[in-house]
Amino acid sequence: MAKKVRISFYFLICLSPLYGQQIKQGIVSDIDNNIYKTVVIGKYIWIAENLKTTRYNNGIGIQLVEGNDNWSVLNSGAYCWYDDDKDNSITYGALYNWYAVNTGNLCPNDWHVPSDLEWKYLEGYVDSLYKTDDQVWDISGLRGYDAGKRLKSKSGWRKGYLSTDDYGFSALPGGERLTSFNNTKGSSGFWCSSTEAGLSEAWYRCLIYSFEEISRDRHPKEMGFSVRCIMDK
Repeated sequence: MAKKVRISFYFLICLSPLYGQQIKQGIVSDIDNNIYKTVVIGKYIWIAENLKTTRYNNGIGIQLVEGNDNWSVLNSGAYCWYDDDKDNSITYGALYNWYAVNTGNLCPNDWHVPSDLEWKYLEGYVDSLYKTDDQVWDISGLRGYDAGKRLKSKSGWRKGYLSTDDYGFSALPGGERLTSFNNTKGSSGFWCSSTEAGLSEAWYRCLIYSFEEISRDRHPKEMGFSVRCIMDK
């Protein structure tokens, strides 16, 4: 039987000198007893850290796959640590393929991997120029004005580029994996959505250290990306 997930909320008032918004935070645990910060952004509650569970929320273990040859041919759920080094999980969490996302059991109970539409809402809510109903969020590639800058953690990215973390989302550059790890840890972060973009692809989001925008694009389902979770409505 899957262990019940406990969630509690506390209130933290954090006033940005530029925007003065209030940040409401809480915590949630997964089936492995990892504890995550959560944050309210608009009408949704998000986990404010990358997922690192090694089991689905029904108690079934997720396949740990190491070695580039094995990872790139998968058509079932799997996870790995960046560079096959578990120490990377402490800061960046795990990388999961879309097949793990598609089980519907990856996030804690009462949470799910956000859809493409839910990502669009987040982007429009935090961007200082384009709002949630703007058509700019429907295009592919880098878009928006400064949503990326405002979602990035203040630390953990390459120095010399502004990241303000105005909403407590604290996005970190955990890298990606396909046939190999692409030396992106520290410079780029990639996050799954639950929405397919065809038989072999799904939509994802990407933040890059040198850009203030946020990228939306399609990726092969075999790719390993970070995962954030959003609370069920």
